Amino acid sequence: MKIRLVSLHAVRRCFLSCVIALSVATSAWSQVLPLMLAGRYDGKVDPAAYWVSEKLDGVRAHWDGRRLLFRSGKPISAPAWFVEGLPPVALDGELWIGRGRFEELVGIVREQTPDDAQWRKLRFMVFDLPRHEGSFTERIVAMQALVEQAGLPWVRNIEQQRVPDRPALASLFNTVVAGGGEGLMLHRADARHMVGRSDALLKYVPWLDDEARVVAHLPGKGKFAGMLGSLLVERPDGRRFRLGSGFSDAQRRQPPAPGVLVTYRYRELTGNGLPRFPVFLRVRELP
Repeated sequence: MKIRLVSLHAVRRCFLSCVIALSVATSAWSQVLPLMLAGRYDGKVDPAAYWVSEKLDGVRAHWDGRRLLFRSGKPISAPAWFVEGLPPVALDGELWIGRGRFEELVGIVREQTPDDAQWRKLRFMVFDLPRHEGSFTERIVAMQALVEQAGLPWVRNIEQQRVPDRPALASLFNTVVAGGGEGLMLHRADARHMVGRSDALLKYVPWLDDEARVVAHLPGKGKFAGMLGSLLVERPDGRRFRLGSGFSDAQRRQPPAPGVLVTYRYRELTGNGLPRFPVFLRVRELP
């Protein structure tokens, strides 16, 4: 009888852990701001219809007219001087330091007490006006005027350009990637701002990548005993899979916490729609 009671308690604890994990993951996704998201450039669309910019290796930041927010909707602890002077309108952009400095950037923006000297390195690179009702071409003009009027050296527009055809786009892509950039963003010139993914905004990167929320840590075995073996992660559609490669030993000792958004890369999708050979790339955002 005693053995059966212990077993029932264990089952109850397991059930409660699963409920809590599911609640954390569901809550994390529900907090995400209703922003415009990028689809994937597949070479089929005519790039002449798009404005093209570099895909920055930064942290997405949304200015709602009063506060600077992570994509999750949680506030970014920016110094008061950094946001003073920003216009009272919604701005979508990236906090950025430079190519290949993402980990340094995350270390700065995750601090609850901002370090002024470190924040002096950052730029708020604006790429859209979520509440503007015009086309993207019209929004570019409006963004330029707003940034110029603000007159803040750390607030800039992401440079946009047009390309005539696919060979020109490929040439620009190769130049950016060879220089250490992540790839390109294509924004359809006539498109109004819309929430979610569509062909109005496309990313052109040298691999397939996506994002998922951490649900749980699965223990390692063998040489990874006592450390992380893999992350159980969840996509926005609720489907889960294990992410077990791409981690450094330091990351396995201190893995991303449940609720954190991570980026992974993969080769292709399996027949059931899950990523084949997913590899952890980086922590994308704080929970």
